[in-house]
Amino acid sequence: MASARMVVAQELYEERIRMTEIKDYGIKLEDLLSGKAAPPPQGTRLDGYFQGEITGVRLNGTIVGIDYACVRADGDSRLHVHARITTTDNHSISFFADGAFFPEPGTGRLQLRENVTLHSTSAAYAWVNRLQIWATGWLDLAAGTITFNGYEA
Repeated sequence: MASARMVVAQELYEERIRMTEIKDYGIKLEDLLSGKAAPPPQGTRLDGYFQGEITGVRLNGTIVGIDYACVRADGDSRLHVHARITTTDNHSISFFADGAFFPEPGTGRLQLRENVTLHSTSAAYAWVNRLQIWATGWLDLAAGTITFNGYEA
């Protein structure tokens, strides 16, 4: 009889980023979250530009990107993130994530959940190509800051 083995997710990185700009397509994020506006039947999109730092035991550098977020008519929200990591030793890693976000009532924060894929053609970072990463984080709306922790699945 085979023994069951529990796999524990290992933290890969912490990401600290700040929103540099949010472009809306007719409805502002603040209006959606405050209830001033409801998503239209076709939903609405928000483009969130960001930059910041990513730090970890094996992965360190800067990250710059954009999140093509969508809020559906039923209030469900989706993330669609494209970014570039430039490591401290000057290698490039492509960052893609999809996921969801939702308000944390009474806090002015959004909870964020992502499925992350990394890709690099650099031999030094080829190990990232086979990873499945799950990330959790928060967007502080007042400060315009986002903190994520990414875990190897």
